[in-house]
Amino acid sequence: MPREADLRDPELRASAVQAARGLRPFDLLIADARILDMVTGRERRADIGLVGALIASVHEPDPARDAHERLDAGGDFVLPGLIDTHMHVESSMITPAQYAAAVVPRGVTTAVWDPHELANVAGLAGVDYACAATRALALRLLVLAPSCVPSAPGYESCGGDFGPGKIAALLARDDIAGLAELMTMQPLLNGDPRVAGIVAAGLASGKRVCGHARGLSGGDLAAYAAAGVETDHELTSAADLIARLEAGMTVELRGSHEHLLPEFAAALLDLGRLPQTVTLCTDDVFPDDLLERGGLDRVIGLLIAAGLPREWAWRAATLNAATAIGRRDLGLIAPGRRADLLVVSDPDQVRTRAVIADGRIVARSGALVDPPSEAPVPPALLHTVRVPELAPADFEIPARGSRARIATLSRPRFPQWGERVVEIRDGRLVLPGDMIRMAVINRHGRGTPLRVAFLENWGRWRGAFATTVSHDSHNLTVFGRDPEDMAAAANAVRAREGGVAVAAEGQVVAALALPLGGLIGMEPLGTVARRFGELRAALDRLVDWDPPYLVFKALFGASLVCNAGPRLSDVGLVDVFEGRIMESCVI
Repeated sequence: MPREADLRDPELRASAVQAARGLRPFDLLIADARILDMVTGRERRADIGLVGALIASVHEPDPARDAHERLDAGGDFVLPGLIDTHMHVESSMITPAQYAAAVVPRGVTTAVWDPHELANVAGLAGVDYACAATRALALRLLVLAPSCVPSAPGYESCGGDFGPGKIAALLARDDIAGLAELMTMQPLLNGDPRVAGIVAAGLASGKRVCGHARGLSGGDLAAYAAAGVETDHELTSAADLIARLEAGMTVELRGSHEHLLPEFAAALLDLGRLPQTVTLCTDDVFPDDLLERGGLDRVIGLLIAAGLPREWAWRAATLNAATAIGRRDLGLIAPGRRADLLVVSDPDQVRTRAVIADGRIVARSGALVDPPSEAPVPPALLHTVRVPELAPADFEIPARGSRARIATLSRPRFPQWGERVVEIRDGRLVLPGDMIRMAVINRHGRGTPLRVAFLENWGRWRGAFATTVSHDSHNLTVFGRDPEDMAAAANAVRAREGGVAVAAEGQVVAALALPLGGLIGMEPLGTVARRFGELRAALDRLVDWDPPYLVFKALFGASLVCNAGPRLSDVGLVDVFEGRIMESCVI
């Protein structure tokens, strides 16, 4: 967003006082609005008068009040701009400008961005690009300092390394709003000096320290909060929700795990009230989902459809969110607040007619008033996939003898260690018929060996999938049964300087180039979404999914090594919580 108006400006305040008293015209008057009050929960009719970026008055409808510009709400709702409390622009595979063009017309005026995907690829250059790319947008993007670069030091390697010193330097910057999700849970609990120093830098800065507490409960959850971490979005059950609320944490109910939203709504209804520490976020939204179904607006609609009162869902995404991120100027339609406002024809589905940000009309009828302005892409974010061309033999696991006992990774999303005895033929492990292969190769020029593991309970595959969008190191990750298919998909991604690809019968059947950091496309959302949707559909024909765990999305987080359970990284089979590293799956 262009530099925000300073609401402390005495001249602005004086003008607002005069306008509120009827002694000068409003700059913009929104007439005949229906307000859903985020404090009282009541609905009322009102006119809203703006002076610059400031709400000067919210008063009884009065056609006699003067204004330089009028916007007739026609009895529609006017609501505060939505605040997405935790998200990653990179997950939508489009530039920040394209992202803003997608979400602002849907009502999002503020979003808290953790650019740790870019940082894990390009280090500080990734964060600098994120900050620079936000400066001319209609969306207020609050950039955080990525806390986990890499997400699990020693258990994976990536394109950056942020220790306590670099984190402190980032947090000293005015364009950094806080410390992003602390995913190195177990090292923090174990007193690891690096992680403890990162949290200490966050606390010393006086800015927010955000969290990622997947799987923590009891004493571990208490210890995580006691260390200074304030938030969590990694909830997997209603019990998780209540535990975090009782631990005093701010909860960010996320749309990326929408199958859990009805359970969360039921838990809040059982409480009989909406805690002020409940907010909403998107976390990760794929491009086709963003284009066709929306982001935070969809989360609100799903919660309302699940029975959550309309005013609760909106309060979580506005006033509660503003309080949580320390922005008292946002989240409320009241005199003296910043004019981030939505004219909404249907608040249950968040259908906006107009969007006002910082006192300016920035979107009408589902589109930005002004086209987005793209920020220059620094060289450090281009040509980031540095791997050799791969052959089918690279995806085989060498072994001696006639049979071998191997460690396996069992189950997507919540993996467990498994064991299997498999045959050896021609010096290679024979893949059992009910398993698939997973491979990870460092794509940041480290020259480490390609790692391969066998996966159990990952469904029946008839092709291969390769991606450089692979949380959080974003190394080249490949899934499939046939090494020829896996090599074809991997080389297709390599040739495109990053992205995703699907192959079958040795041929590439769908691919999407993501040359900006191997994460982001350089084309408009509509183009990226269409190609991604085609790729998703191609893989749907080749894999038998089993929701909610064995799903397409699980492929992008399968190597998220900071979470509990075994994972495959460029180091080998690893388990951070057990402190275990195996360079080969052969036991």
